Parts: sequence; C-alpha cells; structure tokens
Amino acid sequence: MSEHLYAVIVGCGRLGALLANQLSRKGHSVVAIDNDADAFAGLAAEYSGFRIEGEATELAVLKEAKVDKADLVISTTREDNVNLMVAQIAKEVFKVPRVMARVFLPEYEDSYRRMGIEVVCPTRAAADMFLNALAEEEGSPK
Repeated sequence: MSEHLYAVIVGCGRLGALLANQLSRKGHSVVAIDNDADAFAGLAAEYSGFRIEGEATELAVLKEAKVDKADLVISTTREDNVNLMVAQIAKEVFKVPRVMARVFLPEYEDSYRRMGIEVVCPTRAAADMFLNALAEEEGSPK
C-alpha cells in the first residue's frame, strides 16, 4: 500500500476511526462517513480527511463522498446488512476497485466473497485465535 489512496471508511466507531486515523497518518486521502456526528470524536486531532454525517446506504451520501473516485471502500459498521449494502453499491454501482467489509456472521462470508468483496470476520478471527491458542497448549509438553 505504498501508492497514494483515496479511501472511504463507512462507520466511524472504534474500528472505523482507527482505520481512518492510520490511513490519514500515512498520507492517504480519507473520507469518514457515519450517521452519528458524535462518532467523529474518535478521529485524531491530526486527521486530515473529511467527515460526512449521513446514511451511507443512501446514494446521495456516497456521491457526496465521491465514492466513484475511491480506490478503496471499507465498511465497518456494526450492522452486517448495512456493510453488505454499502459494499455491494461501492462495487457494482461505483466500480470501486477494492471493497472491504466487516461481517460478524461467518455464514455471510461466502456471499460477500462471491461478489468480489474482501471480508474481515471478527467472530471467525477470534474463534481461530482461541482455537490456535488451545492447539498450541495441547501440543506443548506438560
């Protein structure tokens, strides 16, 4: 990720704010979207991107964020259906080259991937980490 990116982050909770702050810090152009103005409090003082208050499932909000110019869209809300809708619109309507979404329900992962959306599933990641820790413990001498 060395070239300059134009990234749109949907959802500015802990995860979205962390991503927006880090991408901004690396010199990328970032737009953070959230339907709650208070969510932007998680953005660092040095965050140099834009903030848009609104529903990211609405085309007007995505157009305001210039999603059609984005290199990357990451949808990080707490709602799988919102993340899927935003990711699908970014991919199919705005032809964003790289679209990523957080999905909590592991059974949704394949559907997202079939649409060309990269998926991060915290539920699966946490389960894998726990199972790996157990496997390491079981394999270690007692």
